[in-house]
Amino acid sequence: MSKKTVFIQGPISAEFIGNSIAKHQSKTTIGAHNIFLGQVRADAIEGNFVSAIDYTAYEEMANEKLDEIRERAFAQFDLICMHIYHSLGVVKAGEICLFVFVSATRRKQVYAATEAIVNWVKTEVPIFGKELFENETFTWKKNN
Repeated sequence: MSKKTVFIQGPISAEFIGNSIAKHQSKTTIGAHNIFLGQVRADAIEGNFVSAIDYTAYEEMANEKLDEIRERAFAQFDLICMHIYHSLGVVKAGEICLFVFVSATRRKQVYAATEAIVNWVKTEVPIFGKELFENETFTWKKNN
């Protein structure tokens, strides 16, 4: 299986997401797509509001884990295509930081696959988020 580009510097743009969808229109065995978009929230933590998250990763380890997730997803679900993209660097509140895109012949597979893949990415991949507050302090994000 060829190596996929997973990490994108900064936020994931609507144009990138739209182009990803458009590229699949020529694959006419696909009957269903499902997309998960993770967006940075302006959470209030101890009276401070998150203005952005600065994402870092152990890229080599993260890519190994993502390859394992990809293999597990194809083994467990009847997918035609599967893509995971995650931001690195600063992503402001309201911007997209995670894009999971799955395609299959029928819709039932894409719902279950998307939920499983997002959960695996959140719990298994060494990606770290430093929540940056409006007052220029920060805290390390806890995934949940």
